[in-house]
Amino acid sequence: MSTTTTPEPVETQTETVHGTTLKSNSLGFIGIAFFVVAAAAPMAAFVGAGPVLFSIMGPGVPLVYVLVALVIALFAVGYLKMSRHIVHAGGFVAYIARGLGRHAATGAAGIVIVTYIALQVGFWAQFGVFAQQLAAGWLGLDLPVWVWALAFIVLTTALAMRGVDLNLRVLGLLLVAEIAVVAILVVGIMIGAAGNPPSLESFSPSQLANPGFGVAVLFVFACFTTFEATTVFSEEARNPRRTIPLALYSVVLFVAIFYTVATWAVSYAVGPDQVQQAAADDLAGLIFGLAATYVGPWLDVTMQVLVVSSFIAMLIGMQNMFARYGFALARAGVLPSPLSRVSRRSHAPYAAALANGVVVAVIVLAFLLAGADPIEVVYAWFVALGTVGFIVMMALASLAIVVFFLREKVERGFWTTKVAPAASLVLVVAVLVIALQNYDAMLFSEGATAKLLLWFIPIAFALGALLPTVKKDIDYESVVTAVA
Repeated sequence: MSTTTTPEPVETQTETVHGTTLKSNSLGFIGIAFFVVAAAAPMAAFVGAGPVLFSIMGPGVPLVYVLVALVIALFAVGYLKMSRHIVHAGGFVAYIARGLGRHAATGAAGIVIVTYIALQVGFWAQFGVFAQQLAAGWLGLDLPVWVWALAFIVLTTALAMRGVDLNLRVLGLLLVAEIAVVAILVVGIMIGAAGNPPSLESFSPSQLANPGFGVAVLFVFACFTTFEATTVFSEEARNPRRTIPLALYSVVLFVAIFYTVATWAVSYAVGPDQVQQAAADDLAGLIFGLAATYVGPWLDVTMQVLVVSSFIAMLIGMQNMFARYGFALARAGVLPSPLSRVSRRSHAPYAAALANGVVVAVIVLAFLLAGADPIEVVYAWFVALGTVGFIVMMALASLAIVVFFLREKVERGFWTTKVAPAASLVLVVAVLVIALQNYDAMLFSEGATAKLLLWFIPIAFALGALLPTVKKDIDYESVVTAVA
């Protein structure tokens, strides 16, 4: 008798306003960290963005990674202090709801949708190019970019619909391989270039005067855009009060160290005085060339394969994160309620994952089949838009944190509740100004259309902010959980 009646009250307790719930206590620190680091695509960003950054900034690239990581770490002080009172798959939107109210939060939700769809569209186009080149070069299989993009959108959407358990196994294998290969490259350079004079020029404050500094900040910020996922997974976390802060700081620390050490090794191998020109001369092959020279051709080939798998890992992580965002927004009444449905067995937000996959696939196919260049148009335009959108969201979240701690006397600590959040707000707004001033640099091709896409951000915010006036049932508070 007891075995049949026990589950019923548990289901009642976990039921939300729309009768849906994610799988609680299913993710530990390692699981969340895997998702977020994989979504940052360390291998793909190192190989793809690293040479571009060197061509813009010269040897000071490692310093830019350190500075951006410090800005995010400062933001995390107040963000994590506030997370003690919120467990919600809505990420920044949930924080903005508590700090600035329903209208601002729903406006931010509009920006969230624009941001993460734009990032996925841009990265899928870039993935398609790398996959096409790898398959054509090594397998003799020369298929169009859109075929590779569509095939893997279908695959990763299916994985996102299945649940976190399967995704974690896939991500774990891919991520460990990426880290191991870059570590081998760094060790190989340190041994093979031991005769080079050691240089800390990359970390000299004089690098900040480089005219490419503002552009580099924008590119580097794009490498950190997924750290928000640590709180998006909070409803599924074990002991979120401990797990989420540990995961967030671990992710920021790992990503900062990974990129800083890896890019410094490149500068060390090529030479601080020569790395900018070397990168400009060979954007696509600089890192692969170093792998072949300092370790062997096998590492060159392995890295080419892992760059493609790194994109897959990144997009699995990003799709899982945005599916939970879509689920949370549907549960709160912002998006259609069917998107809040979850799988009976895995409690994965399959409806939101499927909708996300369909929307991204349609946009990617529309641009590529219309003849748009996958890198100079689709990747450049949409990643630039997504990066600015993320910084705007972060600025709104910073303001919400400041207001929350001024109004709510729920925490002590002058530094954590007042100074750090205020300083973070100033710095994030400064980064936003830098982003807008250097927006053209993210666009490989000039064009009024690319800049017009920026209007999606204020338009999405305005439409979202007006929605609660029409739709009275939007409710974030009913699914925002205080942590005891």
